[in-house]
Amino acid sequence: MQVDSMDKYKEECGVVGLFTTKKVDLHSSLYSSLITLQHRGQDSCGIAFSDKDSIKCYKGVGLVNEVFSSDIPPNLNGYLGIGHVRYSTFGEINELNAQPIFDNNSNTNIALAHNGNITNILKLKNELKEFNFNTTSDSEVILKLIEKHYKNSMEESLCSVIKKLDGGFSCVLLTKNELFAFRDPNGIRPLCIGKIKDDYIVCSESCVIDILGGEFIRDILPGEIVKIDTLGITTINTSSLCKCMTCSFEYIYFSRVDSFIDGVNVYNTRFKSGVTLYNEHPVDADVVIGVPESGNTAALGFSKASSIPITTGFVKNNFLGRSFIKPSQSKRCETVSLKLNVIKENVKNKKVVVVDDSIIRGTTCKKIVYLLKAAGAKEIHYRVASPIVTSPCCLGINTSKSELLASAMNLNEIANFIGADSLGYLSISGFLNVLPKNKTTCLKCFL
Repeated sequence: MQVDSMDKYKEECGVVGLFTTKKVDLHSSLYSSLITLQHRGQDSCGIAFSDKDSIKCYKGVGLVNEVFSSDIPPNLNGYLGIGHVRYSTFGEINELNAQPIFDNNSNTNIALAHNGNITNILKLKNELKEFNFNTTSDSEVILKLIEKHYKNSMEESLCSVIKKLDGGFSCVLLTKNELFAFRDPNGIRPLCIGKIKDDYIVCSESCVIDILGGEFIRDILPGEIVKIDTLGITTINTSSLCKCMTCSFEYIYFSRVDSFIDGVNVYNTRFKSGVTLYNEHPVDADVVIGVPESGNTAALGFSKASSIPITTGFVKNNFLGRSFIKPSQSKRCETVSLKLNVIKENVKNKKVVVVDDSIIRGTTCKKIVYLLKAAGAKEIHYRVASPIVTSPCCLGINTSKSELLASAMNLNEIANFIGADSLGYLSISGFLNVLPKNKTTCLKCFL
């Protein structure tokens, strides 16, 4: 994961796979899928597709509409395809590191798209010294492992490879005739299956299936390898020892609110988080505002529980482009001013509750408080709809513990640092209570 210019963890990637029973132009479906997943990656994107005779791969640096306009041909006639949007968590931002990764080895001839981080990458590279690497992406390591372990079938190779990978990952893999999908044994990264008439789709979030007019079938299970071909869906290997530990930030921030992630409605989770947040940290105020976009749903819940009216506090500029995604630390506050502008009439001379999804470094919320006070807000009460982030994630966040605001300050110190009149976070128990009963999720960054 990255921390972006708005001081938020950024999900590293989104993936999609399509399998059709008839040869069709896959351009529109792949484009629509990747546009829907654009929030999961804005550094680069790409597609690979097969007409059952050969696999072709196209990719480039930029947003989906940019790459599809300049690097991807208008006609993608084939039976199956995969797509990817990327945030760079491992490896540089360039076209080589863009995905899918393609291997035209005579035995394998596959393309792979990968969401997640492989944490034992150095150890695995030592096992692959006989291979040449064309990229600095950990996704290529997965590809080379598949090639190394390929003997009789792709199914056997994947069963061997998935046991070697540590970390959180979801992958889609394309052969000339088959679509494979597999997920890490802890189910950290999401992946689901849907059906569009007689065709199949695999994707990071269920909202893609909705956008394409399909029907959600199910989530791929942790540790499961799925094959989709002309016979339908086949499970290759599922370990009964696997337990789903979905990343908490899928519900807090990463996913679109119109998605279901491992059976959990993201919108309901964020709304209920706002309700619980008020119950845990009530406050007397005049208005509630959400930090757009991911704080808005929790703000609705906070307003509902408190009977404090909700209003729009900020206008967000969504058209700054990729250059603002990962600026230097010195540019972060400037970026917040460009991305968010206060509607002064809605906050002037008022006691304002600000509902945010999370606080990482604290630079953004400090600037938000400053902007609101400059607009004439009487009081600022900052409420965070997630637990306190105190630890880096062992499954891919590249932020050190020293960069996490809550690792060095207590609650009062954080409130003073950001300039808020009061501060409250959702408790861990409060977060767990808004999830369905018996739903397990990874909480390591809060512990």
